[in-house]
Amino acid sequence: MSAARPVVVVGAGLVGSLLANLLARRGHDVCVFEKRPDPRAGGTDGGRSINLVLTRRGIRALERAGLAERALRLAVPVRGRMMHAPSGERTYQPYGRDDTECNHSVSRSGLNRFLIASAERNGVRFRFGAELRDADFDAGTLRFDGSAAGAGSVRVAADIVYGADGAGSAVRRILVGRGAIAERVEPLGHGYKELTIPPGPDGRPRLEPTALHIWPRGTTMLMALANLDGSFTATLYLPHRGPEGFETFERPGSALRLFRERFADAVPLLPDLERELHENPVGTLGTVRCDPWHAGERVLLVGDAAHAIVPFFGQGMNSGFEDCTVLGDLLDRGEGGTFAAFTRARRPDAEAIADMALDNFVEMRDRVADAGFLLRKAVEHRLEQEMPDRYRSRYALVMYTHVPFRVAQEAGEIQRGILDILCAGIDDPEAADLDRARALIGERLEPLFRAHGVRLGPPA
Repeated sequence: MSAARPVVVVGAGLVGSLLANLLARRGHDVCVFEKRPDPRAGGTDGGRSINLVLTRRGIRALERAGLAERALRLAVPVRGRMMHAPSGERTYQPYGRDDTECNHSVSRSGLNRFLIASAERNGVRFRFGAELRDADFDAGTLRFDGSAAGAGSVRVAADIVYGADGAGSAVRRILVGRGAIAERVEPLGHGYKELTIPPGPDGRPRLEPTALHIWPRGTTMLMALANLDGSFTATLYLPHRGPEGFETFERPGSALRLFRERFADAVPLLPDLERELHENPVGTLGTVRCDPWHAGERVLLVGDAAHAIVPFFGQGMNSGFEDCTVLGDLLDRGEGGTFAAFTRARRPDAEAIADMALDNFVEMRDRVADAGFLLRKAVEHRLEQEMPDRYRSRYALVMYTHVPFRVAQEAGEIQRGILDILCAGIDDPEAADLDRARALIGERLEPLFRAHGVRLGPPA
C-alpha cells in the first residue's frame, strides 16, 4: 500500500476515531475525514449529546487500543436504576450481582475528543470540515466538499474506505444509490431534548451519582446520568406528535406546563428548565438496518452507519466499538474476504441488539414502576446471587459479558418463560421455588448456552 493511497475513514465520531487508532497501531497510513468542525476547538453539538454508558464490550475494544484505563477516568460508575414515581417515591434496582458490575456514564463529546487526540498521537491525520459528496469506490476515489473549513472541493485516492459516519452516513447513501446495498430506516416516533441538572450550591450532586435516574410516565420519560463535575445530563423523551408531544411546545407555556405535570419532582433540579425546553433542539431517534455492510473488499460500514439503534439499552457505542474488536480479529487472521466475513459475523448480533433496544424502551417507560415487573426483577436478582455460574439475566449478558447479542436475545425469551413460572402466585421474591428454578434452568436455558459455548463463571 503506497503512502499516496491511505486507508480512509469517513467520520471522526466515537467509532471512527477508535477504528483509526486500531488501524494506525497495525501500521496503516490512516486519514479521517469529518464534516463537522474539530470538537476540540470548542464546538460541540449543543443540546444533542446524550450521555453514553460504556460497558464491557466497549471497554474490551478500548483495551485493544491501549486506551481503556485513561478512558475510564472520564467516566462515572453507575450501579443501578433509580425510579422516580409521580408521588416522588424512589425505588432502586441494582444492575449487576454486586458492585463490581457497573456501567460507566461518559460524556460523548469528552470521549470523542480523547479518542481523536489519541489517534493523532498514533500518526492518524484528520481533515475536519470536509463533507463527502461523491465517490467511485471501484476506482478508489472520493470527493469531499471543504467549503465549511474555507477550502474547496478535494479529491482523495484510497485503497480502503471505512464508513463510520453515523446514522445519516454519506458512505451508505452512496452505496444505496449505486444499488450496492439495501437499507431500511425505521423512525421511532419519539424525539429527545437535552436538559441540565447543575451541581448544588455546595458543588455536590443533587441526585445519587451512581444511579441512572428514570422518571417513567408511559409515552413520556425523563432520564438523567451523572457527569464528573457533579452535574447531570438529563434527557426528555416525548412523541414528536400528539397531546404530549414536542409539537405542543409551539404553544406558549405548554412545554413548562407539560413538564410540571409529568415530572414535578424534577423541576427544582433544573434551574434553567424553561429556557432549555424552548431553545435546545429536538433530536431524532430510529433504527438503521442495511444489507450487506460492505461493497467488495474496498468499502465497509461500521457502527451507526451500518446499524444505528435507539439508545435504550446503552449499547449503540458499545456495539460500534465491538465492531472494531471483531474487525481487528479478522484483519489479524490475514485471510481473504474479511469484509464479507465481518458482515456475516456482526449483522445477526446488530439485528438482535436493535430489537432488544426497542423492547427496552417499552420496559423503561412503561414497566419499570410496575409491581409485577419489580417482583420479577427481584426474583431474577436472587437467581443470579444463588446460581452465578448458571444464570445471568438478559441485561447482564448484554452489559457485562461478551456473549453474542443474538444468544442473549434468545436467552431472554427463555428466561421470560422461567420467570413466568417462578413468579406465579407469589408476591415476595423469597417465596420463589429455587429447586424448581434449578430444574427449569437445566431443562431450558443451559442447552442454549452449551450449544453456543457459553460458560458463566462465578463473580470474580
